Amino acid sequence: MSKIKLSYIVIFIIAIAITIGFANIDTENADVEDPTVESESFEAFDTMMEAVMHKRCTNCHPSGDQPRQGEDSHLHYFGVKRGEDNQGLAGYQCSTCHGKENNNYSGVPGAPHWGLAPIEFAWEGKTKIEIANQMMDPKRNGGRTHDDILHHMTEDALVLWAWEPGVDAEGVEREKPPVSKEAYIAAVKEWIAGGAIIPSE
Repeated sequence: MSKIKLSYIVIFIIAIAITIGFANIDTENADVEDPTVESESFEAFDTMMEAVMHKRCTNCHPSGDQPRQGEDSHLHYFGVKRGEDNQGLAGYQCSTCHGKENNNYSGVPGAPHWGLAPIEFAWEGKTKIEIANQMMDPKRNGGRTHDDILHHMTEDALVLWAWEPGVDAEGVEREKPPVSKEAYIAAVKEWIAGGAIIPSE
């Protein structure tokens, strides 16, 4: 075999090796998640959960059959109970006192379809990881999709009431969640768009 032919063979083998090497690099990189994207998703998650775990939300997501109220999250006055449809007991339903908007004369808060979250959505006493797993699990969230959750959390008037809670019976403005409504909505959208990744404990 001539030296020229041997040189061509060596060059050909080297070219194949380089091609295979680049292919392996691409495959390996495809399996590695971008840590920046994951970090941003977790930041959005934490921002969202600052609102979700605030009393304005958890008061209506109690672990039992009685809603909570006030800045200290005491049990609802008058022995109010959830009832079969989460709207209170017959003849003593949420709509008896709560209207579609705040009553700043009496201090009674209000928003469309005021009522308790289903017991399956109880958040009281849970960690943000537990709440998120419960929220995004179709077996525990009523079969809701990511889009359903996104709509509820960013457009539902009852949810957004948390940023317009009105005043109490003494005329004192109720505390709002620690993040702005705009920041909360942006965080929910970013988190769900990124795959609704729930960090580990």
